[in-house]
Amino acid sequence: MLPSRSGRSRFAGGAVISLSLFAVAGALIADDKPETRPSKPTASPKDSQSQPSLTSIPLPIGREAKGLVLPDFDLEGRELGRLEAASAKRLDLEHVQFTGFKLTTFKENNQTDLVIDMSDSVLDLKTKVLSSRHQTTINRADFQIIGDTMKFDTVSRKGTMVGHVKMVVTGHAVIVPKQENE
Repeated sequence: MLPSRSGRSRFAGGAVISLSLFAVAGALIADDKPETRPSKPTASPKDSQSQPSLTSIPLPIGREAKGLVLPDFDLEGRELGRLEAASAKRLDLEHVQFTGFKLTTFKENNQTDLVIDMSDSVLDLKTKVLSSRHQTTINRADFQIIGDTMKFDTVSRKGTMVGHVKMVVTGHAVIVPKQENE
C-alpha cells in the first residue's frame, strides 16, 4: 500500500494479516490427521465451477476486517473469482456485512468476465444470498447494469435488481423491423 498522510495505511493490513494467520493456523490443525485425508483431491464438476467461497470467512461475531480479499481457484490453479471488500463485519452467526464490496469472476483464459460493485451489502451465510439496499453496478464486456437494490444468489449466479434500473448494452447492433403503413 502507498503511504498516506493519515498513516492509516500502515494499520489497514493488520486485519488481513490476522485473518491470514488464522487461516494458516486452521490449515496446520487440519494437517495433524493425515490418515483421514484422501491421497489426491478429487474434483467433481460442481467444484470446478464454484464461486468465491463466501461462507468461509473466518471472522468472529462483532469483529470487523478491513481490506478483505478472498480469491477462489479451481483444482488446476486457475483463478475463478475474487471477492474484495473495504471492510467486512460479522453481524451474527448467519450474516456478514460488507462495505466497498466487489466480486469479480474470470473466464478460463483469466480475462475478467463479470464485476459486481456494491457500496453496502449483507450476505446471508445460510441461503448464500447477497443483498444490497444501495445502488449496485454490474459490468461485463458487453453491458452495464445499475440498479437501486439487488439480491444475488451466489450459488445459482442469478440476481434481481429492483427500483430505478438502467442497462446499457454495447457492441451490438440493434435491428428494428420495418413496420408497414396500413
